[in-house]
Amino acid sequence: MKVVVAHNRYREAIPSGENVIVDTEIEQLRSAGLDVVPFQRSSDSIESFSPAQKALLPVAPLLGVQAQRDLAALIENEKPDVLHLHNPYPLLSPRVIRTAHRLGVPVVQTVHNYRQVCSSGLYFRDGHNCHDCRGKVLGWPAIKHKCYRGSAAQSAIMATTLAVHRPTWRSVDRYIALTDKIAAHLADYGIPDERIVIKPNGLPDPGQPEPLGDGFLYGARLSPEKGLGLLLDAWRRHPDGSLGPLRIAGDGELRHLAEQAAAERADVTYLGPLDRAGMTAARRASSVVVAVPTWEDVLPTVILEAMASGRPVLGTAVGGVPYLIGSAGWLAQPDPAALAEVLPVARAGAAGAAVAARERYLSHFHPDVLTKRLIEVYAGMRTDSQRTSR
Repeated sequence: MKVVVAHNRYREAIPSGENVIVDTEIEQLRSAGLDVVPFQRSSDSIESFSPAQKALLPVAPLLGVQAQRDLAALIENEKPDVLHLHNPYPLLSPRVIRTAHRLGVPVVQTVHNYRQVCSSGLYFRDGHNCHDCRGKVLGWPAIKHKCYRGSAAQSAIMATTLAVHRPTWRSVDRYIALTDKIAAHLADYGIPDERIVIKPNGLPDPGQPEPLGDGFLYGARLSPEKGLGLLLDAWRRHPDGSLGPLRIAGDGELRHLAEQAAAERADVTYLGPLDRAGMTAARRASSVVVAVPTWEDVLPTVILEAMASGRPVLGTAVGGVPYLIGSAGWLAQPDPAALAEVLPVARAGAAGAAVAARERYLSHFHPDVLTKRLIEVYAGMRTDSQRTSR
C-alpha cells in the first residue's frame, strides 16, 4: 500500500506536538511495510518567499495554487492508494482534498484541532473558551475579534476559507478523531458517524523508563491557552522550594512570565526552547510532567511523551486531557486554587503513579496497538474506493 502524507509543518522554533506526531506516524508506517510519500510544506519557508509570493500568501489557505500543481504531479507519478492529510494551513489549503478526489485518490484526515469551524482552531480567545462561530455560515465573530494571527484581514480570509471549503471538508472519506470529544465536534459539523473513526495518537517506545528525577516539568508553547499563567499562579501559593524544582521549557508570547518567575524564585528554572533531545533530558531530570491547558486541548503530545517515559502527569480536566491521563496521574480544574491543592499530592505520589503511567502507554498508545488500526483505516478506504470505481 502506498500512502501520501500531506502536512503543513508548524514553525520549528515553537514546539509542535503535531509535527512530532506526523514524523512518528510516518516512521511507524514505514516500519510496518507501507510505502509512505511525504507531501509537506513548512511555515518556516515563508521567510524566504519573494515579494510576489508573500503578496499572495494571504489567499494561500483558500487556494494553495502551487500546492495543487505539485500534489497533482506527485499523484500522477506515485499512484498512491490513499492521501492522509494532517494540517493544510497556510500553504497547502483544504483544496488538496479536491485535488486528490479529482485524481481518484480517497482522503483521510486526522483532526488535531477545531479548525473546520474555528479560525484559530482552538475554540479559545481572550483568555476563555469560545464557540461563537459554531453554526454560522461565515465566522463573523472571528473577523471581529481578529482570531487568526491577530489580524482582521487574515481572519476574514480564514473565515471565508472555512465557509468556501465546508463542502470540501464534508467530502473527506474518513476522519480520524483523536478522542470522543473530537468525534462529537465532527458530528456537530455534519459528518456522518460511519465516516468517523476514533483513534488516538501514539509514540514509539523509548524503552524501559529511567528512575524518576525530582520536581515538575512544564513543556509547551508559552501562549495563554497552554496554562503557563495558571501554573505559576498555583505555584506561588506554596513557599519557595516546598515542591521541589519547577522547570519550564518552550517559547512564545508569555516567555516573560517564565523569565520573571525564574528571577523571583529559586525553585523555578526557565530552560528556554528545547529540541527533542533537550526535552528528553528535562523529563529524565523530573518526576512529574505538568500539562495544564485552559482550552479544550485535543491530545497534548507532551502527555504521551511523559507516560511513555514512565512519568506521571498532572493535568487540567479539559478537552482530551482526562482521556489521555486516565489513572496515570492527577486532574485539577483549570483554577489556581484547585491546581495548587493537587501539586503537593502529585509530588508525594509520583513514584507510585509512574508505574501506572508506563502501563497506560503500553496498553493504549504503543505503536503495536495504533499502527495496526491506522492501516486498517487505509485498507477500508481503499476497498471502498475500488468498490465505487467498479
